[in-house]
Amino acid sequence: MSCPICQKDSDPKYRPFCSRRCADIDLGRWLKGGYVIPGTAQEEDDPAPGTPEESPRH
Repeated sequence: MSCPICQKDSDPKYRPFCSRRCADIDLGRWLKGGYVIPGTAQEEDDPAPGTPEESPRH
């Protein structure tokens, strides 16, 4: 198996990566939003599907 970052042979210690450096690069991409699942964007304030909405406060 090759490293998904640099294509070198993977090291069992860091599998599937070849080194700590490539593992950290991958983690950084996740944390910065570099990997996303395609789909429609939702507002953060939208309730989760199946969750009853709160009534407006007056």
